[in-house]
Amino acid sequence: MPLLVARGLQKSFGPRVLLDGVDVSIEEGRRVGLVGVNGSGKSTLARILASGAGPTAGAASEARRRDEDADGGEVILRGGAVVAYLSQEPRFAQGKTAAEVVREGLAAWEAARRRHDEATHALTEGRGELEAVLAMQAEAAAEVERLGGWDADHVVPAALRALGLPDVERVVDRMSGGEKRRVALARLLVEGPDLAILDEPTNHLDTDAIEQLENWILTRFRGAVLLVTHDRYLLDRVTDETWELDAGKVHVYDGGWSTYLESKAERMALAERAESNRQNFLRKELDWLRRSPSARSTKQKARIGRAHEALAEEGPRRERTAALSLQQTRLGKTILELKKVDLAIAGRTLVKELDFVLQKGDRIGIVGPNGAGKTTLLRAVTGDLAPTKGEVVVGSSTRFAYFDQTRSGLVDDQSIAENVAGPKEKLTIGERTMDVRTYLARFLFPPERVREKVGNLSGGERARVRLAQLLLEPANVLLLDEPTNDLDVATLGALEEMLVENDTTALVVSHDRYFLDRVCTAILEFEGEGVVTRWEGSYDTFRRLKQARESERLATEKAAVAEVRASAPPKPKSGLSSKEKRELDGMMEAIEVAETRVAELDALLSDPATYVDRAPEVPKLTADRDAAHAEVERLMARWEELEARK
Repeated sequence: MPLLVARGLQKSFGPRVLLDGVDVSIEEGRRVGLVGVNGSGKSTLARILASGAGPTAGAASEARRRDEDADGGEVILRGGAVVAYLSQEPRFAQGKTAAEVVREGLAAWEAARRRHDEATHALTEGRGELEAVLAMQAEAAAEVERLGGWDADHVVPAALRALGLPDVERVVDRMSGGEKRRVALARLLVEGPDLAILDEPTNHLDTDAIEQLENWILTRFRGAVLLVTHDRYLLDRVTDETWELDAGKVHVYDGGWSTYLESKAERMALAERAESNRQNFLRKELDWLRRSPSARSTKQKARIGRAHEALAEEGPRRERTAALSLQQTRLGKTILELKKVDLAIAGRTLVKELDFVLQKGDRIGIVGPNGAGKTTLLRAVTGDLAPTKGEVVVGSSTRFAYFDQTRSGLVDDQSIAENVAGPKEKLTIGERTMDVRTYLARFLFPPERVREKVGNLSGGERARVRLAQLLLEPANVLLLDEPTNDLDVATLGALEEMLVENDTTALVVSHDRYFLDRVCTAILEFEGEGVVTRWEGSYDTFRRLKQARESERLATEKAAVAEVRASAPPKPKSGLSSKEKRELDGMMEAIEVAETRVAELDALLSDPATYVDRAPEVPKLTADRDAAHAEVERLMARWEELEARK
């Protein structure tokens, strides 16, 4: 059953058409991935679906800007359904702690719990019409179960811990932008709306937190999801439908990322065959027209009409792909060495006695929790931060190209072309001179867009402009700090190809497991407490080796405990007294009697007639039922204790 339906959505910004009659729908419980190149309108479509869903969505999401309204079309939400939207820049009321913000997501659960308690009290006190109160109690109980069950309080700290925010009492005003997004994501997960629209949820999450998010969506989140992300592992594991937004249209594919790639390849191959057939037809018809047959029968005129129609048709649109290349300079024997390096910030040790050597062709993925010191290490490599102890040795011929998290170097009120080339119309790259527009086309910027202000671009487009700047300068070692944040998969693929095909030497800080697995020759893991460990091989190899090490550690600890127990003198068994043996022999029968009493009282309190015929007894019956439950628990605990001692 459709939860949300959009028909004929139109959206333009000046001459740029982002949505051109988009028709989509999301079924209950469906998990949809939305993909497309940066600037194609993915975030715009996500915001329109969220804001267009009406006031219900607004109550669970951030304030909307007016430009998020569609120019045309409609969004229809099933009555009573709740939509929540994770924006890229969440805002909260001042002075609130993370726990208080996330608990706001339990508002509907708390309201349902209050309604159930009120109905229960009304029944015990004989207030109100019996059938109406019972119906209210049943409805509230069903709503509590739907929203997370009777013990949902623990979910607030659990969600925050899963996303890497263990200090639930931190005030959100003092948090970074990335931490605020994690708080907003935790609130949304706790809320459990009918439809969650998540715009780049993995940005600012480390790999452990991303895996926790995956598991939460797969095992605990019951609603539908629309996921705007470049994280290909997340798309593959979580989604069962993929939307591709391209040239204002949405193409819908069943399955996650891998299935989408296969289906898209088939669609493009079919389009190519159709275009080839059209071209063959045109060649034959043009040849016939040129021969100018003397007879112009009705049949021949129809044939001429078909030829003109075929001429007027547009062929399939060619896929745009980025083309990235680094102007590599010669590397010397010594590239980069860290000798017994310590790094500390504000008295906190992030790196302790790190020995590290970077060799030609090494592509080192740097992973670890947020705040562990990954960016600090890159700053030490570039000389921006002096080590607390030890030595950073940079080779005399080493030239770094540093792509930092903030994408520094961009001027918002200048155009794309001005940011990359200044006033120049021509660029010299190696021995080749080319037009600025031609160069920027490599980064998926068509000629008509190169005069757009950088301040108006999406996050991914800004990242592409920064890459265009960076790759103009000759270098031989790339330092990439979260390069995958905001970049579309087309640009990621081009970046991966540049790194691997050119055997580029690089240090890469990233949480994108797919990217790390494709490009890295080794992993440098920040384990905490200043410990940094190098693992040879791909990211997948690192995970397998780390799991094997952890299993070996647990087995060693278990063996050590067993050895200690075996060598310790046996403790004398206390045994059971004669009285305790008799008590144990009759325990199962006592438990059965107590459980029968609980069942009898539950049946009485579930029968509407009890509240009519025995209304004055209801409070005592409720108390007796609670006492019977407690007696069952006491007897079970006693039975376990006696069994352990016999």
